[in-house]
Amino acid sequence: MSEQTNPKVAVVMGGPSAEREVSLSTGRECAAALREAGYETVELDAGSDLVARLKEISPDVIFNALHGRWGEDGCVQGIFEWMRIPYTHSGVLASALAMDKQRAKEAFKAAGLPVVESVIADKADVGARHMMAPPYVVKPNNEGSSVGIYIVNAGANTPPKLAETMPDEVMVETYAPGRELTTTVMGDRALGLTDIITDGWYDYEAKYAEGGSRHEIPAQVPQEIYDACMEYAVRAHNALGCRGVSRTDFRWDEARGLDGLILLEVNTQPGMTPTSLSPEQAAHCGMSFAEFCSWMVEDASCDR
Repeated sequence: MSEQTNPKVAVVMGGPSAEREVSLSTGRECAAALREAGYETVELDAGSDLVARLKEISPDVIFNALHGRWGEDGCVQGIFEWMRIPYTHSGVLASALAMDKQRAKEAFKAAGLPVVESVIADKADVGARHMMAPPYVVKPNNEGSSVGIYIVNAGANTPPKLAETMPDEVMVETYAPGRELTTTVMGDRALGLTDIITDGWYDYEAKYAEGGSRHEIPAQVPQEIYDACMEYAVRAHNALGCRGVSRTDFRWDEARGLDGLILLEVNTQPGMTPTSLSPEQAAHCGMSFAEFCSWMVEDASCDR
């Protein structure tokens, strides 16, 4: 971003995805933090008039607070590139790659990172027969925030009954047991490791509801696991070509040591709500929420 004393920031949020409400929460929190930091800030709910609204606002930089499809999959990043407005987070290719879980997994494999086996299958086939031996997980291939996840337990006699809202193609992957760990990458460094503690599956409700989960930072794990998560997160960020801030999620089976550590996915637009993980990790490193958001604005650019 070009140096200015008081750049105008458009916080683009909301949008049409399944994660609209979380995005609105992220956008409001970030806009408030940027105002606190001294930026002229405009909140913009992304709709079909997005280009016209951006022309009207004429921001110096865009803080991308969108989540899910259209906002996190390279689509809106292409608009920002076309308009030549510097923006935060990852660019077109990295965003598209990260949102497609199967293609991202192939990039992780090529980088020597540990992932579980998976297949892309037709929703009707998944509902008719087991696509792999249980236990396994069924989820959309291109949504985030644990939207539409089904766990088929070991010994299950029948396949899952999928909701009509699930896409026609879904990912079926081997279930990875263990603790839920996550690491935020900011630029070229990992910020820390959080252990996400819940009573059950870390689903949409557990992620965003007050009290839905407990975050322990730094995670109380062996140094070998801590160091591996920090290293793997940076390698995954680079394997996809991410920019700015990303967050990598892991599962760790304590009984298997380092062999039990599995990389699940990379989020190129981590949540920035009161219960979100990345701001907590930044705070653990001594960075206030306003400073964290300001860093992203200062890091913004085109050609990401």
